[in-house]
Amino acid sequence: MSAREEILAKIGKAVAGAEDVEIPRDYRTTQQVEDLVGLFAERVDDYRAIVHVLPAAEVPAKIDELVAGRRMIRPGGEGWEDLNTADGVVTSCAVAVAETGTIVLDHGPGQGTRAQTLVPDYHLCVVRADQIVSCVPEAIARLDPARPLTWISGPSATSDIELNRVEGVHGPRTLEVIIST
Repeated sequence: MSAREEILAKIGKAVAGAEDVEIPRDYRTTQQVEDLVGLFAERVDDYRAIVHVLPAAEVPAKIDELVAGRRMIRPGGEGWEDLNTADGVVTSCAVAVAETGTIVLDHGPGQGTRAQTLVPDYHLCVVRADQIVSCVPEAIARLDPARPLTWISGPSATSDIELNRVEGVHGPRTLEVIIST
């Protein structure tokens, strides 16, 4: 008998004869938010990301300004850079969560591979206003669970044992977000 089978057998024996209990699943699946863009921008800023809220017509010029002089990975576009020499990546996203300030990539068109979004030191992400939802359950409803998902809540950061914050350990040190309205 494997360790797994042994553990499952012990669990089965422990719960034998117990009555079935219905577990209520009345989780909150939506949330009313008056200003999704404003709340998302505020929460992303709380994570020490740089946030720009711009009309859609101004987004291309802002991207050009922010990536000028940098060797950028542009998934699905011109100017591919080698992952090892790239300064950063510019992507879109699948969905964004206002309540948590989280960006979700499903690595579809314009979102690159997981490595392309985690290895470079700089990540510029463009989020359209219609991609912002109020809460995590709404985001999950928009996502395909069969796709690889990367959930981003601010620049990569961790703390050592003395609680000194260290950025850029597990992903980009700098996250810059353009919210296109």
